[in-house]
Amino acid sequence: MKKIWFIVIVASLILAACAPAAQPEATQAPAAGAGEGEKTVIRGLFMKQAGYQESDIEGITAEFEEKNPDIDVQTEYVSYEALHDKIVTAAASKSGAYDVVLIDCIWPAEFASAGFVLDVTDKVSDEMRKDIWPGALEAATYQGKLYGMPWLNDVLYLYYNEEVLNAAGYTEPPKTWTELQEMGQAAVDKGLVKYPFIEYFKQEEGLTIAYAYYLAAFGGKFFDENNMPAFNSPEGLAALQFMVDGMNNGMYNPASLESTYEEVRRTFSQGESLFSVNWTYQLNLSNDPAESQIVGKSKLAVMPGEAETSATINGGMALSIPADSKHPDAAWKYIEYLSSPEVQKRYAKNALPIWISTFTDPEIVALQPELLEVSADQYKYIVNRPLVPFYSETSKIMSRELQAALTGGKSPEQALADAEAEITKIAEQYQ
Repeated sequence: MKKIWFIVIVASLILAACAPAAQPEATQAPAAGAGEGEKTVIRGLFMKQAGYQESDIEGITAEFEEKNPDIDVQTEYVSYEALHDKIVTAAASKSGAYDVVLIDCIWPAEFASAGFVLDVTDKVSDEMRKDIWPGALEAATYQGKLYGMPWLNDVLYLYYNEEVLNAAGYTEPPKTWTELQEMGQAAVDKGLVKYPFIEYFKQEEGLTIAYAYYLAAFGGKFFDENNMPAFNSPEGLAALQFMVDGMNNGMYNPASLESTYEEVRRTFSQGESLFSVNWTYQLNLSNDPAESQIVGKSKLAVMPGEAETSATINGGMALSIPADSKHPDAAWKYIEYLSSPEVQKRYAKNALPIWISTFTDPEIVALQPELLEVSADQYKYIVNRPLVPFYSETSKIMSRELQAALTGGKSPEQALADAEAEITKIAEQYQ
């Protein structure tokens, strides 16, 4: 049954990719069935966790509607894990279900090549681009063209419980993964925690992301310049072996194998872990008395390195207009408001703005002094996941093989070899 469903989905995507992409209308059409004076209705698809909270998006949307009384915005929220397939299903059906969709930085290649989203290159001026962080721009770029407006500017950070770290005998966070392991073992030996590190090792995108930053830290790379697999290397094996050893020696909480970012956040916020890796949003929530038991103890640091100084993953996301949107003009107007410097400055608590100029704004500096200080260093070591049209297939294969190694079902060598063989076939088909 799974094979049949996969064939149906692939067939739908091929048909959608072969069809010509819809173009923006010259003039704004009224909502279907709307009469004179009625509102244009647009629908936005966002994710539930990370970056801007639902309450933030609802607040910004209410402001937009007040300033644009002729537009009614209906919002929908799904988990990150469901976001990609939700967009693909809607695009394949060509139903015009959404007018604005939030896309991850790994999807522009896939969505643009399939004709799922509109090219908005001409809508973003050169002056605007000069003031947008490069990592944020990359979140919406494929083959030199923009397929969305950068919106969520985010990377992964190392979080640590300062009180536990100090009690373990250390005053500074680790600079390398080897140091992190040593500090974690010291905390365990002193009975401060049972497991020093909670990770996102569930068999889905988060596990592929985790391997990506270990891989980069150990000096490896995912693909070569010809978009062929390069991770099955001495560096790639060293990275996976470190992860496997961590599962076997108790460095990682066993719950890591089923944990997403939200479960990682909750475990860390309950004081059950010395270390965790997460996006920006964890900083405030782990210091929120309503959400955390370690208020004032949660700190963030630059991600550790090993062969390299540091490596973090670009988590930037953009707001795109589906090719079958019935109201692309109204959709772009909404996107412009959501991403404007003025709005992003006011909602910078959970997500730093995409605009470089805002990082020296006294209001933002006062709001997030610790985050800005660490980010200024961490942004030097941003790594992108592979920007290839077949990344979704790559990630599914990688997460399956990586977890097989983490659970002892395969040796690290066999897991990487099997992943390489399968991904190579897919890469050759695209070429």
